[in-house]
Amino acid sequence: MTTTALITGANKGIGYETARALAARGMTVLVGARDAGRGAAAVEKLRAEGADARLIRLDVTDAVSIAAAAAHIDETCGVLDVLVNNAGIAGSFGAPSATDPAMMREVFETNVFGAVAVTNAMLPLLRRAKAARIVNVSSEVGSITLMMDPDGPMWPAAAVPYPASKTALTMLTAMYAKELWETPIKVNAANPGYCATDFNADSGFRTAEQGAEVSVHLATLPADGPTGQLWGYRWGAADSVEYGVLPW
Repeated sequence: MTTTALITGANKGIGYETARALAARGMTVLVGARDAGRGAAAVEKLRAEGADARLIRLDVTDAVSIAAAAAHIDETCGVLDVLVNNAGIAGSFGAPSATDPAMMREVFETNVFGAVAVTNAMLPLLRRAKAARIVNVSSEVGSITLMMDPDGPMWPAAAVPYPASKTALTMLTAMYAKELWETPIKVNAANPGYCATDFNADSGFRTAEQGAEVSVHLATLPADGPTGQLWGYRWGAADSVEYGVLPW
């Protein structure tokens, strides 16, 4: 039986590598992309590697686009087994006192409100699956505990929009997990770590492939796997355990 996964923002970076890795596991991957041309190019590359990849034109900030995507998936697949809310933007950087409220709204529109809109639209399809998985790609910079550790790698971070949006996304994860607690659906937040992508001008020390491993792990959890966790790369951890649960 075919397993279908939708990955938003999947035409490049961690999203693309997530689609690639899930396809390698035999899933049909729906490449969510705001730009149809870039999305089509990504699908072509995946298909050249043998993937069952299909383009889904999807702008997570556009209600009409989201509804059309859900209707298309309903018509062509009838069910959705995995949703990876990967689409995100960084916004501006700088001191909190220099934060532009308009920029912060723009970041939240994609990173938070977009994830809510897509998840709600896809939930009827996810409920039809035997045991669906929802993965919200969050970040360690959204962890208040890690951000407030003077000896940790997050201490120098100062910008407000992106970290605050990821804190909100992690809370969304917890709340959806609570709503779906008595169902087979598991909802978790992924921390890919600081990966080198266009998102940060390739300044990260992890690869996009490594970042995607976190989402893939959470997208393929067994029946006894966790729900409502922030899980992934543990940058600056005192022990040698590379992956695990991160604090809120």
